[in-house]
Amino acid sequence: MPGDVTPGPVVVVVLADIAPAHRLWGWSRFVVGRSLLRNIPGLRFGKVMGSGHAGGFGLKPSASIQGLFCVFDSAADADTFMQADGPMQALRSRASEWFCCRLRAYSSRGSWAGAPLPVSIDSPAHGPVASLTRASIRPTRAAAFWRMQPAAERSLASAQGVQLAVGIGEAPVLRQATFTIWESVADMDRYARSGAHRDAIEAARSGHFFSESMFVRFVVEATQGSWKGRSLA
Repeated sequence: MPGDVTPGPVVVVVLADIAPAHRLWGWSRFVVGRSLLRNIPGLRFGKVMGSGHAGGFGLKPSASIQGLFCVFDSAADADTFMQADGPMQALRSRASEWFCCRLRAYSSRGSWAGAPLPVSIDSPAHGPVASLTRASIRPTRAAAFWRMQPAAERSLASAQGVQLAVGIGEAPVLRQATFTIWESVADMDRYARSGAHRDAIEAARSGHFFSESMFVRFVVEATQGSWKGRSLA
């Protein structure tokens, strides 16, 4: 949606599966990743992240999948970042598969590294929509948290209307996030009320699993590329 002048922050999520010939370069990004996001016009917040095996949610890390979560001041800044010849060209050119989407938050609570994400659009009448659940897990509660993960992952994989689901995180075990895209708000709400997911959320709240968390719902404004062979719109 180039040319959008709606005020408020815009989020860009990037997923990349680094090609085998460039894996060493990809791993180096975790060392210098923060510096790669400096001096990008309009970028107010950015995180370089890894993923679970095959983009999943388990403890085994992926050797190739990386993610970026970026918050921009405007849609124009986000669109410049997403262009084929923009700042992400180095990552894009080394990826065997690439996906990028531009989002606006319509519901947000909590914070990430002390920073909340302001809402910048009204609730949508239709899809597609996306969600991000992100948490810093207390070390003393990590084992209990991960015991619940297999059931929650299985229920997400079979959920009606899910177009994309990926586990990403800043650090193994303790700093984790789930990013999903859904065909509709109704599909997302149905999953949120489902057994395994509902049980995990209730257990996390009652057990004080998180030292910090953020839960955000987005309108999906634009997408590029594909993920696991599927183009998303």
